[in-house]
Amino acid sequence: MKTFADQWEQIHWDSISVSISNKTKQDVEKALIMEKTGLQEMMALLSPVGGQYLECLAQKAQVLTRQRFGNTINFYLPLYLSNFCSNDCTYCGFSMSNRIRRKILEQREIIQECEAIRAKGIRHLLLVTGEHQTKVGMEYFRRYVPLVRTYCSSLMMEVQPMLQKEYAELKEHGLDGVLIYQETYHARSYSRHHLAGQKQNFLWRLETPDRLARSGIDKIGLGILLGLSDNWRTDCYILAQHLLYLRQNFWKSRYALSFPRLRPCVGGGVTPSSIIDEAQLLQVMCAFRLLAPEVEISLSTRESPYFRDHVVPIVVNSISAGSKTQPGGYSHESIELEQFMPYDNRSSQEVAQVLQLAGLQPVWKDWDAYLGRSL
Repeated sequence: MKTFADQWEQIHWDSISVSISNKTKQDVEKALIMEKTGLQEMMALLSPVGGQYLECLAQKAQVLTRQRFGNTINFYLPLYLSNFCSNDCTYCGFSMSNRIRRKILEQREIIQECEAIRAKGIRHLLLVTGEHQTKVGMEYFRRYVPLVRTYCSSLMMEVQPMLQKEYAELKEHGLDGVLIYQETYHARSYSRHHLAGQKQNFLWRLETPDRLARSGIDKIGLGILLGLSDNWRTDCYILAQHLLYLRQNFWKSRYALSFPRLRPCVGGGVTPSSIIDEAQLLQVMCAFRLLAPEVEISLSTRESPYFRDHVVPIVVNSISAGSKTQPGGYSHESIELEQFMPYDNRSSQEVAQVLQLAGLQPVWKDWDAYLGRSL
């Protein structure tokens, strides 16, 4: 059974990098007037010269974003269940080599967290754990996914890659979507930053969205950790290839994108191999909006309040606000357990007020049981 890994094997990183860097102003101008954006146009929009057309690119992206999503912004919160991890990754505070206090939430603590989040008014949750098959695996998820589902109107998950049959089972327990970030599509860079554990298996992770789609999961989130490879433009272009492959082959699933940048964490983190500034990050997000107008684009608290306030109205339709990145963070503060240090530490209410002043409507909960949806 073929997967995106078969297509990835035919990709030539260096050739793509050269093609992107050689794009001209004429290429960008042509891409901006095209009714439909394809991979050739994507190269131009991601190119260094494409950054000179940021205002025009942003204007077009804003029109497409609001045509598709209206003036609404979906609010979600990550709920960290555990920081145990059997991987050693250079950029993550949960890495097993970091000497931090480890925690797995049990039922009482999960209820406390869910009630604390409910008090904020947000009903869209993202379950997050470190990647540990034995301590926080299917047995744990079978027990607690149904519990968390009673507290929210939509439920997504960001955990270790799993089997197709396990995703199908979790869907029956109320799981709506899964985020699975490749981190980088450059194999050598990937191996340099993943030093131990199952996450060292590049292809197993690369094939996870295929397994998700075949399991019938409704929403699949893709992304890369900008800065891990030495060319973020090429990484983004291959992400575009991956997205188009999935949309073509698994059109029943919906897709979401996120573009996290490296942040400081316990242990210090890692120096980025390539630097992407805020203007370039906006360039990337707008290019993907032109490529796939219907795809959800989210922006987390990794970014600054200023950047979020100005970029959300242009191209974003889903954000986290008031996030805690440690197990038990909503009911009990414990900074030393953080996966990474959020940049935007404002409360969800504070963020909502800024959005409303910009003419946008925060969506805290977008459906209810009486509307007829079954778990």
